Amino acid sequence: MSINALVLTALLLPFIGAGAVGALGRWPNLREAATLITAIATFLVVALIYPAVAENARPGLVLAEPFPGLPIAFQVEPLGMVFGLLASFLWIVTSIYSIGYMRGHHEENQTRFYIFFAISIGSALGVAFAANMFTLFAFYEVLTLCTFPLVTHSGTEKAKKAGRVYLGILIGTSIGFQLLGIVWTWTITGTLDFREGGIFDSSISAGVLVVLFALYVFGIGKAALMPFHRWLPAAMVAPTPVSALLHAVAVVKAGVFTVLKVSVYIFGIETLRDGQISLWLQYVAAFTLISASLVALTRDNLKARLAYSTVSQLAYIVLAAMLANAWSITGGGMHIVMHAFGKITLFFCAGAIYVAAHKTEISELDGIGRRMPVTLFAFFIGSLAVIGLPPTGGAWSKWYLMMGALEADRLVLVGVLALSTLLNVAYLMPIVARGFLLPAKDGWTGGVQEAPLLCVAPLFLTAIGSIVLFFYVQPITQLLGQIR
Repeated sequence: MSINALVLTALLLPFIGAGAVGALGRWPNLREAATLITAIATFLVVALIYPAVAENARPGLVLAEPFPGLPIAFQVEPLGMVFGLLASFLWIVTSIYSIGYMRGHHEENQTRFYIFFAISIGSALGVAFAANMFTLFAFYEVLTLCTFPLVTHSGTEKAKKAGRVYLGILIGTSIGFQLLGIVWTWTITGTLDFREGGIFDSSISAGVLVVLFALYVFGIGKAALMPFHRWLPAAMVAPTPVSALLHAVAVVKAGVFTVLKVSVYIFGIETLRDGQISLWLQYVAAFTLISASLVALTRDNLKARLAYSTVSQLAYIVLAAMLANAWSITGGGMHIVMHAFGKITLFFCAGAIYVAAHKTEISELDGIGRRMPVTLFAFFIGSLAVIGLPPTGGAWSKWYLMMGALEADRLVLVGVLALSTLLNVAYLMPIVARGFLLPAKDGWTGGVQEAPLLCVAPLFLTAIGSIVLFFYVQPITQLLGQIR
């Protein structure tokens, strides 16, 4: 099979898998087997593309050209390779976890859940491998629409309200800002192709570029930059596997990936850096980074605290794009991966605690570490990854981000990054401390009572993954080092 055929196969497999899941819906074991087989096959195909991209090849294909000069086209470059590998691998882990969670919690509409989950992964890969902004926008919108049934999965009035907020903000920002920016870009350049160095020439005024860049950054609502972040905490009404999809596997990662992609291949690193186009947005990202962490400190609901943590962590990646230098772009690309492994571990742990102990509030978690030691130890490792401490991969991405701020001579932003790290400690480590050190409030005195194995094994695996990424980060840095 040719390398270009592998790209097409990777894009098609999740949609084929969704069809298979639908056909096998009456037989749960076969349905879940189809999900796992498709997830594994997709990751293996994506992994086969990696060696070519690592050697500076850019495999791809044109699928169709619905409008002259605007093809549905794909090309795999380093950022897309990193995101594609991440989304396809975590689909395997999340599928295993979903089986344990959905069965353990006796969720309804499980076939629908697995169908839309597969379509979401296919859409995320479409975003990752898009060769132009037209293709990326199409798959970005499909991702929004196919995750709506997942957010509203329970069918309660609260879930429906959250779904309305979710669609309203994401569609509103896309149509109101991003689409306007895309049409404007096409009008003044005649192309939407992703190109090294960007597509704008010196004839475009700095004022136009400032406005255009703001339209893109705020129009990418999935990046959850304030004030367009409310959809993310609202979506926490969804089951935990959906939260994992939103926060780690596909949705928010598609958002910050798009911010990086637009910064590097539409505007160009030199244009952003030399023209000071992104200067004011650096401080918007810094405000989001700190204020979301402060809000997280006030939340007693575990998933709500983790949701605001995600808003803050996404701002790290947006800030990396705004700083626009080799250190920051590498750090932003790395943080997509490092945060994904840390945050998916934390959400897996929150779901496991809910399944095994039926607890959702942090104030209820006293002594939970003696009841669920594997789960809370994994939570500790995931916390280290989000904070950015060794021996987890988060230490590397935050190091590169710090170096990026120093390279840009933004000492204030170095201070912001340091303060945010301390706030990460403040809202995560007390959960671990009270879980291991305090006596249980509910009078529990029994033995170990972990969640089902299919819930515990994935969170243990992703926690180990966070550690492995500390010692085996070179493949990621080599890929991202190609970006100029």
